[in-house]
Amino acid sequence: MSTPDPRAALSDETLADGEWHRLHPLTPLFKGGLVLLIVAGIVLNNFRDRIVYWIVDLFAPDAHMSDYSSGDPVDWVMENDFILLALLIVLGVLIVLIVAFWIVWRFQEFRISDDHVEVRKGIVFRSQRRAPLDRVQGVNLTRPFPARLIGLAKLEVVGAGTDANVPLEYLSTAKAESVRADILRLASGARAARLARQDSGPVVGGVRAQVLESVNAGVSGLIEGVDLTDVEPESVVKIPTGRLVGSQLLSGLLWFIFFVAIFAVAMSFAIPGILSETDGPEAIGAIIAVMLGMGVPLVIATVAVTWGQISKSLRYSIAPTPDGVRITYGLFTTTTETIPPGRIFAVEVTQSLLWRPFGWWAVKINRMSGKSAAQQQSGTGQQFSIVLPVGVAADVQRVLGLILPDMPPQDLPLVWEHGIHGPQPEGDPYQRLEKRGWWRRPFSWKRHGFAVSDFGLILRRGVVWRKLAVFPLARLQGVSVHQGPIDRAQRVGYLKAHSVTGVVLGDVVGIDSAVLNEAVGDVAHRASVAAYADHSHRWASAETPDAETPVAAENSDAASEPLIDLVPDTPTAPETDDRDA
Repeated sequence: MSTPDPRAALSDETLADGEWHRLHPLTPLFKGGLVLLIVAGIVLNNFRDRIVYWIVDLFAPDAHMSDYSSGDPVDWVMENDFILLALLIVLGVLIVLIVAFWIVWRFQEFRISDDHVEVRKGIVFRSQRRAPLDRVQGVNLTRPFPARLIGLAKLEVVGAGTDANVPLEYLSTAKAESVRADILRLASGARAARLARQDSGPVVGGVRAQVLESVNAGVSGLIEGVDLTDVEPESVVKIPTGRLVGSQLLSGLLWFIFFVAIFAVAMSFAIPGILSETDGPEAIGAIIAVMLGMGVPLVIATVAVTWGQISKSLRYSIAPTPDGVRITYGLFTTTTETIPPGRIFAVEVTQSLLWRPFGWWAVKINRMSGKSAAQQQSGTGQQFSIVLPVGVAADVQRVLGLILPDMPPQDLPLVWEHGIHGPQPEGDPYQRLEKRGWWRRPFSWKRHGFAVSDFGLILRRGVVWRKLAVFPLARLQGVSVHQGPIDRAQRVGYLKAHSVTGVVLGDVVGIDSAVLNEAVGDVAHRASVAAYADHSHRWASAETPDAETPVAAENSDAASEPLIDLVPDTPTAPETDDRDA
């Protein structure tokens, strides 16, 4: 007797069955219907007298149109017993909108197979987007405040290229969490894990049942906080509200100083012009008017920027899950990101001068976000790069442990003692900016430098704004060196680590040419070995190939060759056996 297929038993319990499914019935309303209703309300309010005139002239040409010319048309409609007609017109408009939304909803579908996530939509102009599961860089779950009120959420499957993301908007929150888990488990190579899920309830039903379910979930979950159902509680890092508000107020102080400088420059030109044209009380009044006209918008901008940063970071949480690191933040609009292992290309720990007395740090990452460089510079784009808005040293250690779980213990001193808190008075392992090139970084030249280990390329920079960047060699996109005419005269060069587009930049300047010449080959060799041994992108696969293979050994000699000769007529430093992984 044949064994039943477990996938058939789960066909009614999961949306990851390879079949086409529709999004939530209220999707058209939240994707464009709310804006349409608002615009329609504004238009009706501004032109309702004309609309009433056209309708009355169409159906009752003998009516006295002048009766409402100077009054309110709604009162005129009621006085002339046109209430039934008005209600029928409103009902007709609502029916047209509902039918239009229903048609749009019927033509929006998605499916999740073992290999892809696909979305297709459109009536006249059809479109279809597909994201290969083996290229998924993460899954973001966002609950905008209006949709959150009735329990809806949108998913964004982050692809590996620009504009490669596949959005699923909208689903009920419970379904969105289930779909997110299915996508991540399929992407990890653990198809058996999806088939073993027996505890999820039915996810399909009628339109009425879906609407009622999402509304009930939205009302009950509006103030419940972040979803931590599959997270180890002892591993969660949370930020006290006081610390978060205080750190953003200090950051807002920089914006305030910036706006004050703009205000001072503008007033220095405006006041002489006013005094040259008027004098006495009129001049004082004009100056006060200009000050208020410029000062109030600048104050509002400062408050808006500061509050925007605070509201985006409130209710922050970061924790490990079986499918990667989960980050949740947001007060009104909540966003939950799940970053699978092997999708973080660079990590940077930063500390501003204003935060130093309090021992606060922030952690940022480079990841494939599916957004262009311009989009990543926006406030929303940068928010996806922040994994710790503000934290003390213990919080930073725990976050680094989550997002860089493969970092060996012997590299921790490079990151903490000599990196974040360095340089130490004795025994600094970093290759630092040469003293003869101090003018390139006049304040931080003693700190500016890099170190290389089997795990990563570590860059240490800045004094006023301390930065430490870690580029895991397994995901390093490349390394390059440059030397201009002045650099060549001083026998120094410029090292740049290439990563995916993001907020973490990997460059150091003023490094000795001989050191760079050797470092390029060293980094290339270590990166080739680390990349071949890394299988974190299939983090839940049952089989992991052995990293110790002849391929790595065969390529080791070629990979260690210097890529660019920065020291003419000078032999390259000989190979050493301690480079073997």
